[in-house]
Amino acid sequence: MTRPSTPPILSELRSASSPASQVAALRALKNEVIGHEQKKEMWIGLGVLAPIARILNTHKGSGKRRHRDVNGSRNQSKQRGGRTDEEEARLQAIIIVGSLAHGGPAYISPIHAGLVISPLLALLSPTESPPQLVLAALRTLNAVADSLLLSHSDHNRADEGLLNLLYSEQHLQTITTILLQFSQSLVAQQQIALAAALIHKTCQDEHQRVLLAQAGVLDALAVRLASFVVATGCSLNSGTGVSPGPRQVGDVPPATSRSRMAPVLQAITAVIQHSKARAVQFLSAPAFANVFQKPDTDASSSYERKAAVWNASNTFSSRQAPPNLIENLLPPMPNSHFRSSLVPQSNFPPLGALGPSGKQSQTSKSFSSAIEVIQSQGLEFIEEEESPLIVWLLYIARTEDEVTSLMAAWTLAILYRHGLTKRGREATFALLLVPLLTRMLDKDLSVSSDASSPYDVSFLTSPENAVKERAPLVLAMLAANSLEVQKAAADAGAIKKLSQLLKESYDDIAPHSTALLWAPNTSHSPQMEAREEGSRLGHRGISSTAYHVMRLRESVLVALAAIASDKDEYRKTIIDQGVIPFVIRTLKAGDANSLSMPQTIMQADSASENRKVPAGNHRDAILAACGAARALSRSVSTLRTSLMDAGLAAPLFILMKCQDMELQIAATAVVVNLVLSFSPMREAIVEAGALRILCEHAHSMNTNLRLNSVWALKHLIYEASKEIKMKCLEELGPGWLKQIINNDVDCYASTPTSRFGDREDGSATPIRMSTPNAAGEQVDLLNAVEEDSRESSQDLEEDGEEDLKMSDSIGALGRAELDRKQYNMSSHQSNGRGPLIETTAMPGRNTERRSSHQGLTDDLAIQKQGLDLVRNLICGTGASEMIDFVFRELGQDKLFEMLAAKLRPRILNAFHRDRRHSENGIRHIQPHIDIVISTCYILVHIAAGHPRQRQLLISQTELLKLIVPLFSNPNREIRTCCVWLVTNLTWVDDNSDNMNCKTRARELMKLGIFEKLEAMDHDEVLDIRERAKIALHQISTLLRPQG
Repeated sequence: MTRPSTPPILSELRSASSPASQVAALRALKNEVIGHEQKKEMWIGLGVLAPIARILNTHKGSGKRRHRDVNGSRNQSKQRGGRTDEEEARLQAIIIVGSLAHGGPAYISPIHAGLVISPLLALLSPTESPPQLVLAALRTLNAVADSLLLSHSDHNRADEGLLNLLYSEQHLQTITTILLQFSQSLVAQQQIALAAALIHKTCQDEHQRVLLAQAGVLDALAVRLASFVVATGCSLNSGTGVSPGPRQVGDVPPATSRSRMAPVLQAITAVIQHSKARAVQFLSAPAFANVFQKPDTDASSSYERKAAVWNASNTFSSRQAPPNLIENLLPPMPNSHFRSSLVPQSNFPPLGALGPSGKQSQTSKSFSSAIEVIQSQGLEFIEEEESPLIVWLLYIARTEDEVTSLMAAWTLAILYRHGLTKRGREATFALLLVPLLTRMLDKDLSVSSDASSPYDVSFLTSPENAVKERAPLVLAMLAANSLEVQKAAADAGAIKKLSQLLKESYDDIAPHSTALLWAPNTSHSPQMEAREEGSRLGHRGISSTAYHVMRLRESVLVALAAIASDKDEYRKTIIDQGVIPFVIRTLKAGDANSLSMPQTIMQADSASENRKVPAGNHRDAILAACGAARALSRSVSTLRTSLMDAGLAAPLFILMKCQDMELQIAATAVVVNLVLSFSPMREAIVEAGALRILCEHAHSMNTNLRLNSVWALKHLIYEASKEIKMKCLEELGPGWLKQIINNDVDCYASTPTSRFGDREDGSATPIRMSTPNAAGEQVDLLNAVEEDSRESSQDLEEDGEEDLKMSDSIGALGRAELDRKQYNMSSHQSNGRGPLIETTAMPGRNTERRSSHQGLTDDLAIQKQGLDLVRNLICGTGASEMIDFVFRELGQDKLFEMLAAKLRPRILNAFHRDRRHSENGIRHIQPHIDIVISTCYILVHIAAGHPRQRQLLISQTELLKLIVPLFSNPNREIRTCCVWLVTNLTWVDDNSDNMNCKTRARELMKLGIFEKLEAMDHDEVLDIRERAKIALHQISTLLRPQG
């Protein structure tokens, strides 16, 4: 058997006889591989990338001499465009690498192993490389980035990976230089668009976003966007002019007709989406300060002319002129009287974040991760003047092509969620953006010709598909926690269109679309293993069609979850569209009818066991399905009918036991709703072993999984049998429960890291500088708490959701059983707060509507759930026996000591902290309101137990002294608990308890509680006033002289 000879082309590349012959060989190779998959694989196997890498590296050291060679006296052979043979060879080599990258994920492994990424990045410098080489290199790098998104390998983490090489100071400076070009040539504008697209595709984790902001890339993007402000004639600075040559940041010429705005907006969103600090940096960029200076007379008249067309036909034109002239770019808006404030539903926890609050996975491009903290937070608005860029982006969203319009809306949604828009924009978005986004969901969507020929030629998806993938996400970002936007979306028919898109995502895919999903013969034969890594293909990943389907499925589910998060009316509409079976199918990772892969869909290699998920749906789509399931399960009616009939519990159990931590977190958060006392699935879930699984997860090192598990256990034991309660405490371990309740972590002293929105970049939801603490004092943000949103709990009645009304710790206080001393206040509702699951960061609508729970750190949140678990253990049937059981297991003295510690202010040494608000280096930090409430409820239940247990409680003098100041606390629920505690302590069960009850009444008098109750006669809450009268009457009756 003769050994096959080396092809002439390869021989010429390895040892070229002349530069011209090398160029000819490269052109011949290019013509062979473009559009021919078999030839691509053959040439990779022959090791063609090694000589190509050498050719690309020939530019090193030639640097700035290129200009002298072109313009000087040296006589070299020239190619088309004035390029030398060496430059032409590099151009052809770049095109060949780009063609190979278009082959898909299988070619990424040899490309990285062939060491061609580094020379490609070195060719990006406009000062050292001809424009055509820079353009070709950008196109090739974009193709590599596209293929990486289809791959599940760890190439990005390799030393020679694209991301590690690109995100260096040298190459980021080169990207900045490209973005700041002001040449009007087509090549320069294409370079800018491709550089921006490369940022969007590769910016995947927090470290990269920080680097982009620090390297000046974000400011350069702001310059590019400001140039479009000038080009549209919307600059408020009439002195802005154009002059040739490079310009400084802040000196902004207008964009040309060849410029493209959509890639710039995409890159901006990639950098600012997870950080309010970077969003503020973006809005404060010098470029915007230049173009949005205070308007003069000429600018004023210009805006008045733009507004004339609206005022001619708009019925609302009689409004007063807006204080900011740029507002004239928008049509006059009617005054909105829509009651959009959201209060937490007492029945179900609000939706939370999708997963861990830390940095995203380096390769994560999940839509869900872009809106991690969407459901659980309200919205905030700025009180100072809003950036004029907000109005301009709205104007662009309404006037530009579909792709640019969507990117502008996406940028607006991010700024909106960061709380950088003024009050009233919610109505503007509902009226102007929601109909536009809903139209983008049409099945027959046709993108305009200008947008369908983008400078970023991506093989991942068409412009139409890209719009359909992103539009639901933007709609979700606007709709989360906003009844006004949710109503606008429902009225516009978004639910029907989203439901149809979800169903269509399960349609059969054409055979050619899934070709890359399967390999008829294993690619790891002995012959292949013997090859060098740069000469064999890698994992084939998924096809671009499968990628689009999974992205669309994920985006649609996120949008449905956002719309269904608050109103039962919208949940019923979604269910009527037949969505439930498809949500359940998406939860089933191994769905045989889905886009199956021969190996586990998230398997990177044999070492990444914790990322394995059964073949089928993509992990991000499963996470989004968990969010949708949790939103839909917030309805009592759907829990009892649709979700139970569809078999929601079964796939969740599989996810709870899988090895992927984020899926465990998401599935556990759904189970929180399924184990509520009225859920028909609760019994089946318990019988299936949920108690054991949840107790195991409660011991997890992952904070979010531990929190959600304790939350679910708290719901599961409410109104459960004594056997289940005892088994729960035994499975958890009394020592472990005491540990999480009595956590000594300095959670009050450090700046709260909100589990809902705070990320490692510091992009926490803004906390007010001064708010009342548990003692009613104003404290700084180290102990930030929010006004208790339960003050508005009666507003829920306006929504007409009677099937959601359930007895909770507040509602039951208004009942007629005033003579009943045992008030079994359930905490299974968690007072309207919810575990971590969804997709979404979103700062809230205003601070008054935000739950005080959002000021909790992860440790405090788990402490609260641990306290509530104890509370549910000792309430309900057999409460006295359970109180004794808890005393035995936790230790009677230890329990009272822990409860006292929860009410006692913490004394901290502020030597290494800010000493401005402390005296002598000592700071007194009041306990968090939610911790105080949970602690008080435990005391109320103990006081509702056996007379012997009430005697034990009244003997805890130091503990009761801590209760006395709480009678005048600004929080109504704390005051209510205090009154109920007195009512229960002074209740006489029978004559045998009469003397002990009198003793308890005298002890309360000594503590000064009688005077506190008398002062409550003027309380602003009627229910508290009436309860206080009952408590006063009971004490007065007990202490009245006999005779």
